Amino acid sequence: LIRLSGLSHGTDVWLGNASELIAKGICTISSVIGTRDDIMLALIRYGVEKSHAFKIMEMVRKGKGLTPEFEAEMREANVPDWYIASCKKIKYMFPKAHAAAYVMSAIRIGWYKVHMPLAFYAGYWSAAPGGFDGELATKGKEAILQTLNDIKSKGKEATQKDNETYSSMLMAYEFLARGFKFLPVDIYKSDSKYYLPEDGKIRLPFSSLPGLGEAAAQNI
Repeated sequence: LIRLSGLSHGTDVWLGNASELIAKGICTISSVIGTRDDIMLALIRYGVEKSHAFKIMEMVRKGKGLTPEFEAEMREANVPDWYIASCKKIKYMFPKAHAAAYVMSAIRIGWYKVHMPLAFYAGYWSAAPGGFDGELATKGKEAILQTLNDIKSKGKEATQKDNETYSSMLMAYEFLARGFKFLPVDIYKSDSKYYLPEDGKIRLPFSSLPGLGEAAAQNI
């Protein structure tokens, strides 16, 4: 999980680099470069002098590539050609501790999603409501799925608003697929912006209605 976090947050670490190496069978997810620390530790294992291994890691993680002298030292230590080429492509990398912090946070969030789903979904949309369509949400799974497919069919022509809608309503589709239900906006029970757990369901806020901004919702 830490390696995946590093791969997904680096620049030119996964796409056009580790992804191709794995697809071609040159190496596995366990041996590609995922975080900064991977470089230093791997080079030390190959026998590269420790301070040089650190300096190489620092150069690579800043996107500076390799000096001819360091590359020669790596080849002398029998570091594979694919590893050297991978180092040259990297523009930015996570430190391992940063990746670990992200994973710890993800595991905590995941626990709530599994064991306290209403709190998870209510908290998710209350914190990041962008793209949520309350009117669409109350129409059910099929209506949401149709909208998701319509946005997906646009490909690169999809707008930023389309992408926000896709992300938020995909979560709404998942919510309904797990057997939960939305309660429509209610003049007496809805909050202005918070999605509220209610009788095993989630009550939609005024701000979830299309075209109704946060200020107008608060006025209501």
